[in-house]
Amino acid sequence: MMRFGHVNIVARDWRRLVKFYQEVFECEPVGPERNLKADWINESAGIEVTIEGQHLRLPGTEATLEVFSYTPLQEIEPPMPNRTGFGHIAFVVDDVPAMLERVIAAGGSKLGTPRQGEIQGAGTIELVYCRDPEGNIVELQRWL
Repeated sequence: MMRFGHVNIVARDWRRLVKFYQEVFECEPVGPERNLKADWINESAGIEVTIEGQHLRLPGTEATLEVFSYTPLQEIEPPMPNRTGFGHIAFVVDDVPAMLERVIAAGGSKLGTPRQGEIQGAGTIELVYCRDPEGNIVELQRWL
């Protein structure tokens, strides 16, 4: 058997980021808050760490977004849409500009400008990239 588990965001302040995803994208907490410090964690991660955080159920699915803070934390430059590796999380919304304003009001920031375009064979889409309060890229999209 195989099924999708979760996607992880490493946060500077996991509580702030959990609150953002709950308020803006209506994600719901799943299971207990995590506070993990043990040899089995260190051995499975390949580094010595303490992990704190929460899983959030993504709307419309059973999949979760795992928002964790690690101690120690290794900083990187903010991601860009064209950087290799995992790029962004996307939410399908009813109103792209209104949701962008909601993201900004909750501490996120604008990255691009909402635009519409035709994707051959798929239809017309409206989308914009923005950032959550810690700089992670979020795509807001609506199929027309």
